Amino acid sequence: MEAAILILTLLFVAFVALGVYVTVKIVGAAKRGVERTVTQARRTVEETTLRAKSYGQGGVVGELAQLRLALRTSMRATQDALHAGVAEDASLSESLALFKRLSAHGHELDDELKRLEREPDRATVASLLPGLRERTERITHSAESLRWAARDRAQKFADDDLDALSTQIDMEAGALRHWSGAETPDADAPQAAYGSQASWPDAGTGDGVVPEQTWADLEAGPESGPQPRAGSGAGSGAGTGTQSGPGHTVAEQPPAITARDPRQQTTYPWQKSARPETTN
Repeated sequence: MEAAILILTLLFVAFVALGVYVTVKIVGAAKRGVERTVTQARRTVEETTLRAKSYGQGGVVGELAQLRLALRTSMRATQDALHAGVAEDASLSESLALFKRLSAHGHELDDELKRLEREPDRATVASLLPGLRERTERITHSAESLRWAARDRAQKFADDDLDALSTQIDMEAGALRHWSGAETPDADAPQAAYGSQASWPDAGTGDGVVPEQTWADLEAGPESGPQPRAGSGAGSGAGTGTQSGPGHTVAEQPPAITARDPRQQTTYPWQKSARPETTN
């Protein structure tokens, strides 16, 4: 009983811990999503405000807004380009590290420009504008150099890949168009194949094949006729009394038919044996 209570307690504690862990993860993800949304919304509002000030207001405030807008636009474009390229090209990791160092100077300049927008002494701010403009141009130029170098590198790789692919396709197309005489089907090949398949077998070959009659058999057949058996000529000549000689005509008599001996008759397995006749 105590073991069952201990097991149930451990299971309850495990489920509670798992629930707390999942809840913390969900809350953290939701918090990050909200912060990201708030940051994007704040950035959109600030950029809209800067555009409105740069186009609507003149003087020191308008120039400061233009510097901030140019700085923020250049830095964001470079950041997006490097983060997108480092996933495909690991060599951009060093460029990304340099951009992080440059971003520190960019954030410092943006904060200073933002602070000068609320400065009431416009004359002092106007005297600081040339230095601020120079710093902004240097930072944006460095950011644009990294951005365009990353884009040129990606474009170079894409061009090289396209050139190699085009070369392979041209070689394959040339191989498909190149045919030799050995690959061309011969016109006599089907006829030769048909003749070899439809040829007749040789006479007298094969098991159970009756040999074909030759011309020699046909020429010798009518003239020679069946040859008499050995000893049949002497027996027939003595039995019939025929004479041969000058002035006599040989008259051949047909041989007598001799009845078969029943005792020497050949029997076959499928024949029934003859039963002796019985008399009643």
